[in-house]
Amino acid sequence: MLTAGPTLAVPLESLFGYAGQAAMIGWLILIFLPRRWRALLFVPRFLIPFGLSMLYAGLIFTHVYTVDGGGFGSLAQVKALFGKDELLLAGWVHYLAFDLFIGGWIAVQADRLGIARLIQAPLLAATFMFGPVGLALFMVMRVGYRRTLVQPLQAEPQKLQTRQEDAA
Repeated sequence: MLTAGPTLAVPLESLFGYAGQAAMIGWLILIFLPRRWRALLFVPRFLIPFGLSMLYAGLIFTHVYTVDGGGFGSLAQVKALFGKDELLLAGWVHYLAFDLFIGGWIAVQADRLGIARLIQAPLLAATFMFGPVGLALFMVMRVGYRRTLVQPLQAEPQKLQTRQEDAA
């Protein structure tokens, strides 16, 4: 016989709202604020995902074994898990934490590649709204930018050799 799990001191709707607001703050920082301030970039890259991860851990570990027929072995078991509000919220917080963490990674990688912030913004928005879609778009774009960066570097030895021949 499974138990109902502990009762939360904060209503689930409030936790849902706080988690969403924290994630939104992180996305606003990533998209609109300067990234040269490492302390500010730390917030969406690590601090908010860590807080959301802790909320997720609290929800999942206190409720995952309280659902009769729930588990991760089949779609029916997962459906049973998410039939419980606490675990549905845990799943939502999971999305928020991972999408924001990936958004932070995309932002840093895009900065390193020299991708303009105006081009990054739709990628980050796609990651915020549709997670893996934004990541896939960035990965495709990244291949194109790397090719543009690598080709001039590969051409450099030929230029160097030409310069040496000209000097001789």
